[in-house]
Amino acid sequence: MVSSTTYSCIIALSLLKTTANTLTNNRLDWQLLLPDSTPYQTIFATADQLAPVDFSVIQPRLENGLSLFCHPNSRQRFMTVKGQESRDYLARLADAVNALLPEADELVGSQYQIDGRNIQVLPAQDPEAPFSGASHCLYQEWIEAEQLFGCVRIYKDQIELQPGLIHQVNGGVLLLSVRALLAQPLLWLRLKQMITNERYHWVSPDETRPLPVSIPSMPLDVKLILVGDRVSLGELNEMEPELLETAFYGEFEADLPLADNDDMEKWCAYVNTLADELEIPRLSVDAWPELLKASVRFSNDQGCLPLDPTWLSAQLTEAELYNDEPALTAKAFDAAISTRAWRESYLQERMQDEIELGQIMIETEGEVIGQINGLSVLEYPGHPRAFGEPSRISCVVHAGDGEFNDVERKAELGGNLHAKGMMILQAFLVSELELDQPLPFSASTVFEQSYGEVDGDSASLAELCALISALSMQPITQQLAVTGSVDQFGNVQPIGGVNEKIEGFFEVCQRRELTGKQGVIIPTANVRNLCLHPQVIEAVREGKFHLWSVDNAADALPILIGLPYTSIEENEETPNLLSLIQERIAQVTALERPRYPWLLRWLNWFSRS
Repeated sequence: MVSSTTYSCIIALSLLKTTANTLTNNRLDWQLLLPDSTPYQTIFATADQLAPVDFSVIQPRLENGLSLFCHPNSRQRFMTVKGQESRDYLARLADAVNALLPEADELVGSQYQIDGRNIQVLPAQDPEAPFSGASHCLYQEWIEAEQLFGCVRIYKDQIELQPGLIHQVNGGVLLLSVRALLAQPLLWLRLKQMITNERYHWVSPDETRPLPVSIPSMPLDVKLILVGDRVSLGELNEMEPELLETAFYGEFEADLPLADNDDMEKWCAYVNTLADELEIPRLSVDAWPELLKASVRFSNDQGCLPLDPTWLSAQLTEAELYNDEPALTAKAFDAAISTRAWRESYLQERMQDEIELGQIMIETEGEVIGQINGLSVLEYPGHPRAFGEPSRISCVVHAGDGEFNDVERKAELGGNLHAKGMMILQAFLVSELELDQPLPFSASTVFEQSYGEVDGDSASLAELCALISALSMQPITQQLAVTGSVDQFGNVQPIGGVNEKIEGFFEVCQRRELTGKQGVIIPTANVRNLCLHPQVIEAVREGKFHLWSVDNAADALPILIGLPYTSIEENEETPNLLSLIQERIAQVTALERPRYPWLLRWLNWFSRS
């Protein structure tokens, strides 16, 4: 005969074993927290000898679209390119187009003959004449009407026709920013009409005053490439849907998927190309892993390398300021990156100070029912760096009609995505409980000490765990933080800003002294996005801080609460969170059954059944 005390001990030992297995199976090794550069050491050893690469190697899809657009037999006059509307991008695009344009067989453009107020247009005879075109590509980041179309100047009855950019590029390709044209609708309409009609007409810049003389039009052979981001192109599409349906399309690819060693070699050659253009030294062998880590942090993906020439050029230029060797060294990159982080860390340090002083209340010790450490990312307008901040999320449960109150939403501080996440986690929990009547509890969930708008669904896993804790009356350890979104089946989905979130909570724990039991739970899908600060990696390596990856809510709850979510096949008598909630519901439901007078108490039998 087994005593009740012995039986309880057996259950407790079984539970501890189950929890320990869960903690071990989901815990991440420190090697997974940053990109592995070991397979590429052979490439790095000879990377400084790699020859520069052409535009077509780095942007093959865009180069294909440009080659078709610039083909002599192509009748398409317009092309849109998704890319940054900066001088750097426009200049690179212009160089690629100039390399694709064929040499002109004959002189393009016109020549104006002015005799007093009599003006005639003749075919171009001199390639150096003002209105003689050229088969090349020109670009302008911002342009005014006079710069684009030219102007008519009259001084003491002397008429002078000043050519614009459209005359200089007659017979070639013009590159313009979409933003510049959206800000000047009339300029865009005139330009589109002239390119479509293949005819340039002189117009007065002032609509209330006509031109002082009549100037004949001239033939125009110009192709136009419009460069803009997704927002700008979307606005242009609303304005000109028919035009964009037929126009060629291309885009600057933001990153290079890292599938094999050939991709790494291609990327290293691209970096060499940028270094040569900037006339700065190429990288030494030990510098490549540092640039790789910085690049993965920028792209937020260990499997993708950034191709943004502006960002890469900035890294190389800044590293050169700290370099005193013939080649750019790891020491120079480390100094540039760490100094920049310190220079931009004022807001982050002030936030951490507020937590340390107790002005922002974040618990990192003990256990609390219905309270959990969520993680969010703060982005301030005009500030170059996003950083993570722990958020105290609490949930209280009381007798009610099954309503789940999202305080942020009711206070109009929650966005639509946050409200969507709350509704999803509610649907998941209700379906898991398999109730045949409304839940006899109401719950209220809130981000404590949150005074601004909260949006996004990355806290829905944390809110679900807090809700289950409150319903089951089981405490959550405050030494851990959680991030991740959930779907209606309890699967944990990836979120953004995972590195910043982990580092934000780590900073809080480090200031209060690491205990070896603190850590962060993240979605498994976000493991490939990890590229953490060296201090975090060192703490994980030494066992002072931990990271767990989970696929579903059932994986996260044992780590946080110490109890399995559902019954365990090996020992179905082990208590679990779902059964505890169901038992509590049954107890409340039994108390709420109607009690009849003693003459009618036989009706209780029906209410029981």
